[in-house]
Amino acid sequence: MAQINVSNLTFGYEGSFENVFENVFENVSFSVDTDWKLGFIGRNGKGKTTFLNLLLGKYDYQGSITSSAVFDYFPYVVTEKELEESASELMEKWKPQVEQWRVMCELPLLSIDAELLYRPFGTLSFGERTKVMLAVLFSRENDFLLIDEPTNHLDMEARDKVKQYLAGKKGFILVSHDRDLLDYVCDHVLVLNRSSIEVQAGNFSSWWENKEKKDSFARAENEKHLKEIGKLKATADRSSRWAEKNENTKIGFDPIKENDRSISTRSFIGAKTKKMQSRVKNFEKRMDREIEEKEGLLNDLEEEIDLKIMPLEHYKERLVECRDLSLKYLDGTENVISDLSFEVKQGERVFLSGANGCGKSSLIKAILKKNEGGSGDGDSAQLSDSKTMGNMELTGTLSLAPNLTISYINQDTSHLRGTLSDHAKRAGLDLSLLLAILRQLDLNREQFEKNMEEFSEGQKKKVLIASSLLTPAHLYIWDEPLNYIDVFSRMQIERLIEKYRPTMLIVEHDVRFREKLASKEVVL
Repeated sequence: MAQINVSNLTFGYEGSFENVFENVFENVSFSVDTDWKLGFIGRNGKGKTTFLNLLLGKYDYQGSITSSAVFDYFPYVVTEKELEESASELMEKWKPQVEQWRVMCELPLLSIDAELLYRPFGTLSFGERTKVMLAVLFSRENDFLLIDEPTNHLDMEARDKVKQYLAGKKGFILVSHDRDLLDYVCDHVLVLNRSSIEVQAGNFSSWWENKEKKDSFARAENEKHLKEIGKLKATADRSSRWAEKNENTKIGFDPIKENDRSISTRSFIGAKTKKMQSRVKNFEKRMDREIEEKEGLLNDLEEEIDLKIMPLEHYKERLVECRDLSLKYLDGTENVISDLSFEVKQGERVFLSGANGCGKSSLIKAILKKNEGGSGDGDSAQLSDSKTMGNMELTGTLSLAPNLTISYINQDTSHLRGTLSDHAKRAGLDLSLLLAILRQLDLNREQFEKNMEEFSEGQKKKVLIASSLLTPAHLYIWDEPLNYIDVFSRMQIERLIEKYRPTMLIVEHDVRFREKLASKEVVL
């Protein structure tokens, strides 16, 4: 067992203005053991991937990071050209001096066959690529592994296998926003709070329970200090006014009305005023102490602001119906979907689940294409002979309610280009409302001036979610909306859907998200 010691770490990227640096970390210090299974938690843009790159020595920084551990990083970078090569050819580039027999020993633990190592890497599914890379990653003992979001784009079966595999290992930092994965795998957490960093034993749920108690205590203490400050301020103001009034009586008096006073009374009044002013200073000192104790109480508070959505109400109860629907691509021979039957009624949240490649996204594309054609129930009766729709051929019944407005989130973010202002114009959105929702999703104002190509994947996803929330619709179709989205924003979105109950058709592999929100699950 070794330790990684971080001392007075300061690092920043060059900002939008000349010679200005935005600090991601400032005088950060903590220690972790290399035997720990460490979950790394924080909002999008807080610096999780940046910190992993600092461990790898990719950036210059101030302060010190000391450790005898050898670091390795997942996912390995694969270029377009390298997709034509096999994993057996690539693994030496990924992990120099790797021993292939050790990789093969890891493969059965991930339930994959060794023949995948000899196929072109580009022909493997996302799940197969992830498993092969993990097998290479863990093929050498005593490395401390930096694992960055391994379950994005994976179906439930692949997620479960990766989860079980990681639970049997040790010596890694796992960056993930999947609460189920963090709870199952981790024995410690490293948390990037809003203004501090903390290391704590336990998993995500135990940390979150402690944080809620801590936040509740901080709110109560803050309230107590505010009341005490208010009382002290009122008393100090009152005493100050008395002292001033008393001081004003020192000089000049009416000998007829104030026959008990003489010139010698001035010294008595002065002493009394001095005593009152001393009391005022004591009150001010106590106020300063209360304010000092109050400072920092709410700095790390996670206030997930409630979001809003504007669902439309349709006059038909059933918005989507599939009956004995089969779908195949024109350039393929086999059906992607066969004999599928289900319906989506108003107010339902229907989750599509199944292995990667089972047709979830294809079904969504078919629904969107049909809706683009403006066809409602009138022309969507039986497709028994078959109907061509773009590059797809459908048989059976696919019917949509007439004049249906759909808000769609694509799992692909590559189309996001230019500034947020450009995006708002293209999508016909109110820019000020878009920026307000992005702030509520904790996107920094500094990002608003940047091109979206510079955004992280999580920040791009937030742009898509904010755009969808601003679009009044009868049906919200979201295809893997939570990939790369931080856990705090996931909770915000959960509360939003619970409150407004929009009609939704969702593909999402986050177990907690589905368990909390699904009114129906359709397994393909």
